[in-house]
Amino acid sequence: MKQEYQDLILQACGASKMSVGANIQPLWSGYGKIIRVHLEGSDRPSVVVKHVKFPNDTERTDHSHMRKAKSYHIESHWYKNYSTKPSCRIPACLATHSCGEEMLLVLEDLDAAGFDQRRTSVKDREIRVCLRWLAHFHALFLGVDPEGLWPVGTYWHLETRPDELESMEDGKLKTAAGDIDSTLNECHFKTIVHGDAKLANFCFTQGGRDVAAVDFQYVGGGCGMKDVIYLLGSCLEGRECQKKVPGLLTHYFKELKSSVNKEVDFAALEAEWTEMFAFAWADFDRFLLGWMPGHLKINFYSQQLTNEVLRKLEQ
Repeated sequence: MKQEYQDLILQACGASKMSVGANIQPLWSGYGKIIRVHLEGSDRPSVVVKHVKFPNDTERTDHSHMRKAKSYHIESHWYKNYSTKPSCRIPACLATHSCGEEMLLVLEDLDAAGFDQRRTSVKDREIRVCLRWLAHFHALFLGVDPEGLWPVGTYWHLETRPDELESMEDGKLKTAAGDIDSTLNECHFKTIVHGDAKLANFCFTQGGRDVAAVDFQYVGGGCGMKDVIYLLGSCLEGRECQKKVPGLLTHYFKELKSSVNKEVDFAALEAEWTEMFAFAWADFDRFLLGWMPGHLKINFYSQQLTNEVLRKLEQ
């Protein structure tokens, strides 16, 4: 690690000495890595450093590169300018740095804060904990302008995925992609969405009673159902969705109601977002069919919702 980066970390954490620990994970498509840094002389035993470094062989005008590069700048802006509350916990940002084609985010180590559990599969209780996080997050930012963030959040937003749309086979969903996108964008109740709310981005406490969330590269404006469908799709298979989604949605809206401002017309909010649930899933289905048509998340449940949306648009 460059000396200037080490100095930045030491100063931000009030530490006298640091040592680079294990790699936590590489960033998508070779854009850097996330590492743990151990500290001495600080009230923090460690921090997590997200070190972004653009690959040398990347075509700078490529849609994919431009989207990824913007996502890291937006994530940095998010951590510097937005804050949440304990019921939708995120890591504290201790420092950011950008120079040329490298960026550094110095973040609180959630493991050291007690959120040291990761899940590759979950029980209903743990899904409900994640939905509670989303509900409180969406309530906190309901009606907030996503200044400095993606105008429309999520990594699969239609405007940022022209290549995947072009790759889709011609058919009703491809034709309706713009209408589905417009319907979601024009909903009355908007919030800030996490944008990549998959199970892997939630950090659990021991016993799974609480969670914190990470990875805010695609945070931005939109309908909260986008986060909800993506979380559920990352936790449940198609047959499980058919059985469990109604109860899980009820839980989400119960948590949302408990957290939104009492001046909000919650009945109208719930009615609109309930209708948007299928539209949000069809929107993600559109992305998958252009990106990886054989993906396991394309199943009878997602196709059922997509067909429901297509029938509505034909009326």
